[in-house]
Amino acid sequence: MNRLVRRALAAGGIMLAVPLALMLPEKFAPAADHLDPPTRTDPALDKTPDTPADIADVYVWYTATKLIVAVTFAGPQSPSLPAVYDRDVLYTLNIGNGIPKSNPTFSINFRFGADTSGGTPQYGVEVTGLPGVDGALVGPVETNLVKDGVIVRAGLFDDPFFFDSQGLKTSRSTGVLSFDKNRNFFANENLTAVVFEIPRERVTNGSNPLGLWATSARFGGQL
Repeated sequence: MNRLVRRALAAGGIMLAVPLALMLPEKFAPAADHLDPPTRTDPALDKTPDTPADIADVYVWYTATKLIVAVTFAGPQSPSLPAVYDRDVLYTLNIGNGIPKSNPTFSINFRFGADTSGGTPQYGVEVTGLPGVDGALVGPVETNLVKDGVIVRAGLFDDPFFFDSQGLKTSRSTGVLSFDKNRNFFANENLTAVVFEIPRERVTNGSNPLGLWATSARFGGQL
């Protein structure tokens, strides 16, 4: 599976791999959320983890005219497994451009469904709340969906996150930092993601910094 950045580039022009700190100019910009909360999403602690609702990361890039956001979830998992499309989970990408930026100015919702009339499920995605888009954007996964100047792609991607999970466990148990830069727990693992390309002028508000975060909700409770 191609790297997320490469697939996102294919989904919408040239992107700059600008660190999140430049998009959100503050000292602390939390992003990762893999296997959290552990008691509901970590297979090591839960025999029936809610994998589809497990938000992994939110990645942000921008150019002079475009804002590109990737919301990843349902990972890490073996490359032999398919993407995860659960019709009972609602995902939301929130964008805040006011003061405080933790209040959402835009709430972009997306969810999945399947057409089983042909025997083999054909999965699709529905996206609502896109800035400047009239109505919902609906179409098949693994396809660039275009409407009113916005591009959306949902599908299976190589997990771009890098972390030494074993180093964290060893550091916690021994009290000695034991990270190895050559040891990546997420190497050769996949996840499911939705990538958005939105005209930048539709989400900015003067010189205000943007706040971006994602949530997932399953029928019966919030994760």
